[in-house]
Amino acid sequence: MEHVHLAGEEEDDLYSGYNDYNPTFDSEELDNDAGFQQAVKTSHGRRPPMTAKFPGTAIGGRPLGTAFGSRIPMASSMGRPMTGAVQDGAARPMTAVRAAGYTSTMSRGSTFDPLGQSKGPAPPLEAKNEDTPEEKNKLLEKNVNDLIEESCLAHGRGDLQLSLEKAKEAGRKERALARQREQSGNADHINLDLTYSVLFNLATQYGNNEMYPEALNTYQVIVKNKMFTNAGRLKVNMANIYFKQKNYPKAIKFYRMALDQISNAHKEMRIKIMQNIGIGFIRMGQYSDAITSFEHIMSESPNIKTGFNLILCYYAIGDRERMKKSFQKLICVPLGIDEEDKYIPTNDDTKANLVIEAIKNDKLHQMERERKALAEKFIMTSAKLIAPAIETSFAAGFDWCVEMVKSSQYVELANDLEINKAITYLRQRDFNQAVETLRTFEKKDSRVKSAAATNLSFLFFLEKDYAQADRYADLAMTADRYNPAALINKGNTVFVRHDYAKAAEFYKEALRNDSSCTEALYNLGLTYKHLVRLEESLDCFLKLHAILRNSAQVMHQLASLYEKLEDPHQAIEWLMQLISVTPTDPHVLAKLGELYDSEGDKSQAFQYYYESFRYFPSNMEVIEWLGAYYIDTQFCEKAIQYFERATLIQPTQVKWQLMVASCYRRSGNYQRALETYKDIHRKFPENVECLRFLVRLCTDMGLKEVQDYATKLKKVEKMKEIREQRVKSAREGSARGRREGSASSDVENKADSGQSSHGASAKGERLSARLRALPGANEPYEASSQRDIDASYVDPLGPQMERPKTAAKKRMEDDEFADEELGEDLLPE
Repeated sequence: MEHVHLAGEEEDDLYSGYNDYNPTFDSEELDNDAGFQQAVKTSHGRRPPMTAKFPGTAIGGRPLGTAFGSRIPMASSMGRPMTGAVQDGAARPMTAVRAAGYTSTMSRGSTFDPLGQSKGPAPPLEAKNEDTPEEKNKLLEKNVNDLIEESCLAHGRGDLQLSLEKAKEAGRKERALARQREQSGNADHINLDLTYSVLFNLATQYGNNEMYPEALNTYQVIVKNKMFTNAGRLKVNMANIYFKQKNYPKAIKFYRMALDQISNAHKEMRIKIMQNIGIGFIRMGQYSDAITSFEHIMSESPNIKTGFNLILCYYAIGDRERMKKSFQKLICVPLGIDEEDKYIPTNDDTKANLVIEAIKNDKLHQMERERKALAEKFIMTSAKLIAPAIETSFAAGFDWCVEMVKSSQYVELANDLEINKAITYLRQRDFNQAVETLRTFEKKDSRVKSAAATNLSFLFFLEKDYAQADRYADLAMTADRYNPAALINKGNTVFVRHDYAKAAEFYKEALRNDSSCTEALYNLGLTYKHLVRLEESLDCFLKLHAILRNSAQVMHQLASLYEKLEDPHQAIEWLMQLISVTPTDPHVLAKLGELYDSEGDKSQAFQYYYESFRYFPSNMEVIEWLGAYYIDTQFCEKAIQYFERATLIQPTQVKWQLMVASCYRRSGNYQRALETYKDIHRKFPENVECLRFLVRLCTDMGLKEVQDYATKLKKVEKMKEIREQRVKSAREGSARGRREGSASSDVENKADSGQSSHGASAKGERLSARLRALPGANEPYEASSQRDIDASYVDPLGPQMERPKTAAKKRMEDDEFADEELGEDLLPE
């Protein structure tokens, strides 16, 4: 029990002495230890450690430090400091006494900084010296790349001139960069990729600007440089330039050189080059060589264009059997597109329907439709081309093509080929066969039936068989009510029956089904014009002009409408636009002359009338206006040539010959005037005006024939009076007979008889008065006046002459249905 210590009896703290340690290891008081400081100042502390090769123990030569002596850390035999040694000014704590790095008393002047942040911010980076040659080269290289990019962007915007300028500037800076590298001794560091890019872009821009010699020279620089890998492919570009220059032999040469440098791994590129070679041979007329290229392509990688070109070559050399084989290859070419059933939505899956709706009109589906439409176009064109050549008759050839198409993936094209067969009959003027062929579609499906009935309706309409045209128009509408062509033909058949309001309804319905149907819009405007709804008609033709900017018919109708709306300035403006499209139309020029004449601008009117006469010298109204214009301007000699031309055109009309004689008379050439009047008298012996002028001329010139002509004049006027009296009596007798009929008819006939009687008696009185007013033998010729001429003939040379209407005006005022081209050309291409 004496060895048992009870708590609290002798010891107050169970853990006393736990922190006591040997003072030898106390490093905190080393600064105050005189022995340690002396050892540090002298060489005593720098002696090498003792090793086992010295006599004695491992620690024999090392003094032990005491609390009063020098206390330094004891180094191991390998020079490693002992635990508790001072390193870098920080004391390392002893194990199990203090945690590493955490001490209650730090060394003097030191702080806890495990991340070394007490050293302050990092020093700034050294500034680059841009004056060095390498930095200058890098900056210049960046500028070259920027110029190439700007050139490409300018070409993308369509600014070809700017793209070429940027490409040239990039070339200049790239050469400056190469010289700078050579001068600085860095010729080995020249960027070949940059040089290639600059030259290639420059050659491309030369080609885009059609500077072909410069482009070829630039391409030649690239191709001849052996340091550029795969530069031989650029011979394709050079061949394309030669092809544009129509230098086909050289183009084929470069195509073949490029083909030799392209490996078989690039199959698609080789196929395209061979296709270009074949087209080059076609342009040169060497169809056999072209066939070799196309046959190879069709055996390796068939496509629609190559198959079509192959058919053309066989057609050119007249090989029937190979035309058939090539057509069979053409319709078997895979298109690589999905079936249309893929885009038909199902009723069950909502999510799938949403996906189908999203992809139904995306870019991929549009590309597929375009590819299919192109294939159908090539097949249809090939069939129409070879059908007359592969068999003894074109009908048998079409039948063979239809059978081949029916057994292929283009089954729906068979009906279109049948319709084309009917069109071929039409072009051969075999209308009966065309009608028979189209009638075979009456029992087909609705789409084909509607198309055939539409064409039949149009054919019968052209033949003016409006009943049959109406019947087939109804049939086409029954098969497909949304067919705008059928609605237009139905409206046309109603139009010719003058039921304009109903025709307008059919045209409106056609426009509702197809807002871009220009035929319906034109016919609707023409219908409104006949209904005298001029503002609505004007609106239709203005809309049509926005679609068909260069349509002469639309401009003509607009000018006509503005003239009817009494706006001559707008009418002239539209006619001016019209002659910019058809500058040689004589009727339009004559119409312009008429409008300027109505505005009082005689000089402009004469200019356009004269241009109209140059292009159509047989227009009597233009001839008459020009002759009257020269009379008004006192140039009677120039008027003679126009009236002589009128005499040649209408030799039975005496008024033109009288105009010629009048011009001679007005110009003072009385002898020629007398000869002309005598010639007229021989041709028209009963013409009173000619005899009257002969009497005057003979009297003025003192000729003996005056009595003969005066006697003839009296006889002719007497006969004329007797004839008029007979007419008067006949009219009075018929009037009395009609009076015995209905009272209403009697009133009308009495008015007519009264007017005729009054006209005849007044005319007889005027003739007698003028006969008495003839000049005597001694009176001068100039004493005669215009009033001496008979009322039945109005001298067109006087100032009261009525200006004639031109043919253009007649065409504007009399819009016949057939002349306005209401019928729609429904024949498919």
